[in-house]
Amino acid sequence: MTGEGARKGACAVAAQITTDEDRALKARHRAMWASGDYPSVAAQIVPTLGPTLVEACEVRARDRVLDVAAGSGNAALAAAQRGATVVASDLTPEMFEAGRARAAELGVEVEWREADAEALPFEDDSFDVVMSSIGVMFAPHHQAAADEMVRVCRPGGRIGLLSWTPGGFVGELFQVMRPYSPPPPPGAQPAPLWGDESHVRDLLGDRVENIRTSLGNAPVDLFTGPHDFREYFARNYGPTIAVYRSLADDPERTAALDADLDALAARYDRGRGAMEWEYLLLTATVRG
Repeated sequence: MTGEGARKGACAVAAQITTDEDRALKARHRAMWASGDYPSVAAQIVPTLGPTLVEACEVRARDRVLDVAAGSGNAALAAAQRGATVVASDLTPEMFEAGRARAAELGVEVEWREADAEALPFEDDSFDVVMSSIGVMFAPHHQAAADEMVRVCRPGGRIGLLSWTPGGFVGELFQVMRPYSPPPPPGAQPAPLWGDESHVRDLLGDRVENIRTSLGNAPVDLFTGPHDFREYFARNYGPTIAVYRSLADDPERTAALDADLDALAARYDRGRGAMEWEYLLLTATVRG
């Protein structure tokens, strides 16, 4: 991607995201992710995913790294531990406090920046590595977010994405919650599509090369059983909290959602609450 092409792409993105409707959508997204305790979810359930992505991106000392939709910095902190210069960006800065505390415990430095993944506040070609671990997938406009990741990565730099798959546990979780949720706004795309290799290849297009993909499974053994999983997610995970809040005046549908979530967790239970959650890992190099 040329610098001129990237700048034109950035202008198109800026035009797309400045409508009142879109600003309201982003405000709802920020409130949703701030409503629970996502830092605990990341630390207690999927602590290995950030380091897995960093290793796949071959992050090295002195690399300049951007973690997009970083949350509390599961991937950003792993990159900083390798000696990289790291910026962690997220639409929901309420999660940065936990990240800063963890960075202090680890003795590493990370720059924390509030930022919309669809309109990143960075110059073209600013980073050696641009990555996202189960983060950018939740940006509603997939092409805009992919364009921004490519724009801010230098030619020859690496793009890294780790996303839940549509057919894995989290993809099915969103399918279960969809009938109970308010309809998405026009143009918003389902998050688990980022776990579909063909979809991500289409998003990145011919601007990247050396694409490598693999499927993995995150082992999850925090829960004692389906009921424990449901209660934890209803208390801590923003999207699940939002669905239950939308049903606050409808006890019958709330009970139906309870039953559907319990059934989903039971299908994935490998014994004593242990589960595996499938993800797609994709890395690529930005063309010069």
